Amino acid sequence: MDNNEKIPAERLKKLDSLFEAFSIIGDDTYVYLCDMKYDFSRWEKNLVDEFGLPGEYMFQAGEIWEEHIHEEDRKSFHEGIDDVFSGKSDGHDMQYRARRKDGGYDVCTCRGIILKDADGQPEYFGGAIRNHNQQSHVDTLTGLRNQYGFFEDLQRYINNNTTMRTFIVGIGKMTEINELYGYAVGNSVLQYFGRYLMDNVGDRGGTYRLDGAKFAIITETQSYDEIKNTYEIIRKRFRDSIKIHDKRIMLELNAATMMIDDFVTDNQTVYACLNFAYEDSKIKKHGDLVEFINNSEGDKISKTERLHVIRDSINQDFNGFYLVYQPVVDVETEKLKGVEALLRWRNDKYGVVPPDEFIPVLEGDPLFPKLGEWILQTALKDALEIQKIIPELSININLSYAQLEKADFTDTVLDIVDKMDFNPEKLCLEVTERCKLLDLDLLRNTMISLRSHGIHMALDDFGTGYSSVGILKNLSFDTIKIDKSFVQEIEEDEKARRLVNSILEMAVLYGTDVCVEGIETCGMCDILRGYEVNSFQGYYYSRPIEIEELMSKIKTEAGELCFSKTL
Repeated sequence: MDNNEKIPAERLKKLDSLFEAFSIIGDDTYVYLCDMKYDFSRWEKNLVDEFGLPGEYMFQAGEIWEEHIHEEDRKSFHEGIDDVFSGKSDGHDMQYRARRKDGGYDVCTCRGIILKDADGQPEYFGGAIRNHNQQSHVDTLTGLRNQYGFFEDLQRYINNNTTMRTFIVGIGKMTEINELYGYAVGNSVLQYFGRYLMDNVGDRGGTYRLDGAKFAIITETQSYDEIKNTYEIIRKRFRDSIKIHDKRIMLELNAATMMIDDFVTDNQTVYACLNFAYEDSKIKKHGDLVEFINNSEGDKISKTERLHVIRDSINQDFNGFYLVYQPVVDVETEKLKGVEALLRWRNDKYGVVPPDEFIPVLEGDPLFPKLGEWILQTALKDALEIQKIIPELSININLSYAQLEKADFTDTVLDIVDKMDFNPEKLCLEVTERCKLLDLDLLRNTMISLRSHGIHMALDDFGTGYSSVGILKNLSFDTIKIDKSFVQEIEEDEKARRLVNSILEMAVLYGTDVCVEGIETCGMCDILRGYEVNSFQGYYYSRPIEIEELMSKIKTEAGELCFSKTL
């Protein structure tokens, strides 16, 4: 607004007032308004950002916008604007292609009218531009702004460096409500809940319906305690039951919140963090509000900043990602029989970021399956090099539940295996108990399909969660991997040895091989060789190392193909 001094302050104030009025009724469109006397306009911020315009306030905005119109549509646009400003027309209604900031074109419909002064003279020209490549921003069921509106508004706060707090609250067991009472009742529940949020919380910020039974609030209220108190009021209200279609229905809620005061991030990264906290509320905290803490004590770099850069790396040809490999050895011979591929990330500014800082947050992100494909391709490529020396070597690769829930996951894996001419019997895919988040039938069918093609399946970190036994009972695995927490004290604790033995007897019952993780001493190996164990993995044999170091070590030991305990 460097040139605002050319337009009187009272005219600018009136322009802003009219623009705000236009914006209220301009949902799902980009609003613009021009003071025709000064040819000075205000355009919607999101349009300015998306199409790379100079700013929200512009002199001769028509000429600036014309430069973004596709050359084949430019003549008709120019003639239409000339008719408006020459008085030949009281408005326009046209469609054209407009160039985005990234160089691509979107089809837009532009409609505008002239507002005249008391003397009947043209004073303002205003209207709205609808981008047909953009989704609707209104949820038709509740009337609230939907997830597209949420992402748009969230990004606007970030772009404007405005500190705010986001809050997600969802209705638990919504599927059961639909099955028990029918979808008409279920829809009424969502409408009732959305209206309640709008009436009781919406005065402090925007209210949105996200996917399924989740809702969101964006507010400039920064107090966690205030959000927590508000949530407890909401929670109590719906625990006491509501009356829908003559039925009393009690709702259990889950919720997450985080404050955004660091702006080196984007809306998708923030949403990934919120979803991570929301799942924690749902699975571990029995619906209590969970806050995603963005800043760690003594750390000048926020979590969202790091996560944003790491997430963006997926779209930047996976720049910064790399794999390390931890050997898996045969219990009796200690020969190298396999390696587990483990994901890492680093760059010059942030150094090496531990995987537990980004994988749990990003594994539910829509981009994670894309990263999963890169991991699979890279790991198989490296495994093929190792197999030139050790033909029988197997490669273990970890899976995210986000990958498994994709309908084309099995086909994707098989296509990659086929294109790389990799023996599927030398591929083992590992899942953790977090796969319980998936539909059990979906997971079972996926595993059956993969195993029918020779691919092995392993249950990783067995015993760390309450549902591990149930998963083993309901799904068929080739291997279970005993978590290191069970074997750390077996040298001095008889109870620990008995517990491990019980787990191993269970593995025998279900006919699976057993790999014990976390092997750190010779004593642990000696004790475990007395049990039904097939393979060892741990720092006693090797830390996770990059492919170059691994290949060098294998070539050094190629005579016996034994992975000695020197790393």
